[in-house]
Amino acid sequence: MDRKLTALVIGNADYPSGAKLKNPKNDADGLSERLERCGFSVIKKIDCTNKELDLALKAFKKNLKGNDVGLFFFAGHGMQIDGDNYLNAIDTDFSDETDAKYTSLALNKVIELMEKSGTSTNIIILDACRNNPFERAWNRSSALRGLAPIYAPKGTLIAFATSPGEVASDGRGKNGAYTEALLRHIDTPDSSVEEMFKRVRNTLSTITKQKQTSWEHTSLSGEFYFNLSLGARIDSYSRAALADGLFVIDTSKSSHSLIASLKTLTWPKQNPAIDAFDVAQAGKYSTDSLFVIGRNIYQSACGCANSANAYIKTFLAKTNGLAADKRKALLDGMLFEVFFDPKGELRKTFKTERFAEVFRLQQFDDLSDSFDFISECLLLYANRFYSIPGKKHHVAVDVVTSSKRASTPTIKSVHIGGTGILWMEDEVFAEDPGKTEYRSMQLGKFEEKLSEEMVVPSHLLKITYDFDKDKIGAVMFPRGYTLRKR
Repeated sequence: MDRKLTALVIGNADYPSGAKLKNPKNDADGLSERLERCGFSVIKKIDCTNKELDLALKAFKKNLKGNDVGLFFFAGHGMQIDGDNYLNAIDTDFSDETDAKYTSLALNKVIELMEKSGTSTNIIILDACRNNPFERAWNRSSALRGLAPIYAPKGTLIAFATSPGEVASDGRGKNGAYTEALLRHIDTPDSSVEEMFKRVRNTLSTITKQKQTSWEHTSLSGEFYFNLSLGARIDSYSRAALADGLFVIDTSKSSHSLIASLKTLTWPKQNPAIDAFDVAQAGKYSTDSLFVIGRNIYQSACGCANSANAYIKTFLAKTNGLAADKRKALLDGMLFEVFFDPKGELRKTFKTERFAEVFRLQQFDDLSDSFDFISECLLLYANRFYSIPGKKHHVAVDVVTSSKRASTPTIKSVHIGGTGILWMEDEVFAEDPGKTEYRSMQLGKFEEKLSEEMVVPSHLLKITYDFDKDKIGAVMFPRGYTLRKR
């Protein structure tokens, strides 16, 4: 399921004296992070002037084209004027209602832009019902404060932090009360957007002691989930295979006996089991069992079981003559084990000990379906990667040294598209800020480190050095530093 999702997230806090807010920046930061985790490409803007709001909206309009889902979020001051809603810039002229109207962003403009963009689903979330002192200064009726109810076009959901006409405080914690509730629930697996907002409403009521009730107007015609669990997105294998910690071993089945041997984590049992595993045997097994076997062969290889290592390195020969769907299941399982734990959840630290060997198979066209499978599994976690594994995207890397003429150059920085990606992971080496320790590393080992920590196969990694590679055998690499994606 290749979903194309884009969002514009705005947090305005630095209003004129008396109207400043403390939470919108945190609200925008927190929501942007969650949306990126759910697969959205996010434009985030903080403390926008009226002109900057207009420019951000134009960039968002461009992004919406070609996407399936658009999301707009605004945290800050908002107001209703003559029945229409306006989102205030940090330089909105609050002298009177007319000036405020024409120096703010009209919500109707956002709605119309998204309606005409061609996206199938549009979501607008407004934490903009905060108590605005300028509205009070105009001696308005309390019924005219906050935001007004609004029509949602087909395919659109509009969510408000409060019910129409109500206002809310900025919140006592890091986030506004509404956004705090939203962050608790937005990435709940397999919760529809409508169900998610019900959960938000209940949590908000608890947080505010029943003083604030969120509200939505929806005309969605289809289902949308911010976070589809792997089992909901991937239907090739059972839940017990994807979360193989749930896989129940039945030793009366030969496939399960093989799995049980691999799970012992002892070479004397793993190696003979793998050596006896041939095409004739594999052809009798279900794709679910083969998927779990593939996972455990990779696991065994990471534990240095020689037969498992050999199986991966000679995978094409070992599986020659096996039906395409069963060969795919074996390789799918190996690739899956690199990134997902026994619960079927993305690993905090990827299992890359045999990453190079298994991803070398990507160069064979007959195995391309497996790499399409793993890239689909990882699509929602794009923010964890420089390039989604499984995609045949080349990654260009520039290596900068501080001693180009030395026989062993010292690595100073590593860049992708001009952005440095070398950073200190182990703070033990930061005890003396003025001193960096280095260790000598063969150039080939350095390139293996680049590939493994960046999770980019070596055949897709294009490395440019500021020295003559043919004349250098080793480099000095800073201890405690890594190239992993932050």
